[in-house]
Amino acid sequence: MTRTYHLKRADRELTEPEAIARILRGGKYATIAMVHDGEPYLVTLSYGWDPSANALFFHMAQSGRKTDALAADPRVCATVIVDGGYVAGQCKHEYQSVVMTGTMRVLTDPAEARAGMRALIGALEGDSDPLWERYNLDGEKHWARMSIARLDIETITGKAGS
Repeated sequence: MTRTYHLKRADRELTEPEAIARILRGGKYATIAMVHDGEPYLVTLSYGWDPSANALFFHMAQSGRKTDALAADPRVCATVIVDGGYVAGQCKHEYQSVVMTGTMRVLTDPAEARAGMRALIGALEGDSDPLWERYNLDGEKHWARMSIARLDIETITGKAGS
């Protein structure tokens, strides 16, 4: 069970769903924390967010440390940061971030994997159709060597600072 901690600086907490959604839409990468063979493991991946599924989607290889770790324990913690940069001369840093917990799994259903890949390409490109058609992502060639993972968000908290 995940414990909920309260922010020490409540004035920085983001509680409005739209503020959290803005971060998930504006972020480029999520850093995923997991445990593999009793050791902590972090990986940073580009993602696509599907608000209707309350999930993040990631492209990854079909085998490796991530897939091994997720197969052993699908529980993860992740963060997305929208970095506004350090403000010189003011000793402050502009940022917004979310921290989420949930379960992450490699998708085995081809339709769900394709939907996840569309969410990912859409987040990166704005429109997934041109690349989808150019690389024939409805064909089987690319799917034989890649996987899509889905992080189902169970808890999420937001924070902003300046």
